Amino acid sequence: MAFTRKALLASVIILLGACRSEPVRFHTLLPAHSGEFSSNGTEIRIETLSVPPQVDRQQIVVRQSRSSLAVLESQWWGASLLDEIRSALADQLSSDAGRNLSVRLDVQRFDSVPGQYALIDVKWRLRDLDAADKARITCRSTLKTSAGPSVDDVVVAHQNNLRQLAADISRAADKDSWHCPSRSPDGL
Repeated sequence: MAFTRKALLASVIILLGACRSEPVRFHTLLPAHSGEFSSNGTEIRIETLSVPPQVDRQQIVVRQSRSSLAVLESQWWGASLLDEIRSALADQLSSDAGRNLSVRLDVQRFDSVPGQYALIDVKWRLRDLDAADKARITCRSTLKTSAGPSVDDVVVAHQNNLRQLAADISRAADKDSWHCPSRSPDGL
């Protein structure tokens, strides 16, 4: 009888161990600053921001093939993807233009492919709220960064993409005559 109880107890422990799920890991698009970040310019206010509904969730979504996505149940954003992008850009957007500026962003694609790349494709409109005619320009930035095989690698690649997007917007705002940033072709 004692052997039966021990066997039953061992079986229950093994089953509970098998049912235990992987712990949830949280990631952020807000880059860690090493102390050299300082903005002397005017903050560019984010007026609106939208992201594709397929990826706007707390869990990280990765592309598995040309037509399939996977929701990573144990890899989460620190907030919704929309809030993560907003926080990361708000932290980095500034301009030396000395004007009251705002930007509207419409993320067309936000792809995460571990072992390959992170991609963001964004249409954005920059407005000068101080100008009588509310001067504005509309641009598009498609940014793709190579990523290693881990989710951490993909998140860092997205951080780099958002840093470049903030630089594109800030650069456009600082021009005397507004122009969308030009890029050399890189296979996108």
